[in-house]
Amino acid sequence: MDLATLVGLIGAFVIVISAMAMGGSVLTFVNIPSMLMVFGGTLFAILMKYPMSQFLAAFTVAGKSFKFSLTPPEEIIIEVVDIADAARKGGLLSLEGKEVSNDFLQQGITLLVDGHDPDVVKGMLTKDMKEAIGRHMVGAGLWQQVGDVAPAMGMIGTLVGLVQMLSAMDDPKSIGPAMAVALLTTLYGAMIANMIALPIADKCRLRAEEEARVKSMIIDALVAIQAGQNPRVIQQLLKTYLAESKRGNDDDDDA
Repeated sequence: MDLATLVGLIGAFVIVISAMAMGGSVLTFVNIPSMLMVFGGTLFAILMKYPMSQFLAAFTVAGKSFKFSLTPPEEIIIEVVDIADAARKGGLLSLEGKEVSNDFLQQGITLLVDGHDPDVVKGMLTKDMKEAIGRHMVGAGLWQQVGDVAPAMGMIGTLVGLVQMLSAMDDPKSIGPAMAVALLTTLYGAMIANMIALPIADKCRLRAEEEARVKSMIIDALVAIQAGQNPRVIQQLLKTYLAESKRGNDDDDDA
């Protein structure tokens, strides 16, 4: 569970709702026509932009903003060094049946054991990585579109409310509800965009970058193992993917 995403989402709503409550009843900010216009309008506008399958998949991608299972690079490096040691001593066939914590690494080991050419191994894994990242970026793009469309629908609602208000100036009782629609649609659109959609889009892009970094590291490791490079050389190569504070030193590695 990513606590930062959860705390950020809950915290933003708590602050906004608390500010509403301090100025009066929160129910003042609840208006069904405004909600229908912004939420419904945004939903159907997005459906026009994307196929149903991608629209539904975007919610799964959004879930990764809250829960994202990715093996830490430091653990992968430890496993890769162990795999490289085994391959150097017993050959690539000695890796058959070896279990690792990362599915992508497991897939690569299977390709090595099957005896595929280095170009084939690298090409297949790179293709797999690009397709996975592409799916994440489609989800991020959809949420980015929600962040763009929701304020626009809020503005449309504001214009509708203003027209209703101006057309009923002779009836004072109608001015209040029309003004509520005019103002609350803008509020709802801004809240959807800035408190939900855009943060999720940014977090999805961050997840895609993290996954791409780990998978690129694994591809480099497998290519080096297949080439028969020294495990310590492979270790140093993979450490370039880590922040300097997490790289440690050679003495620690040998200990």
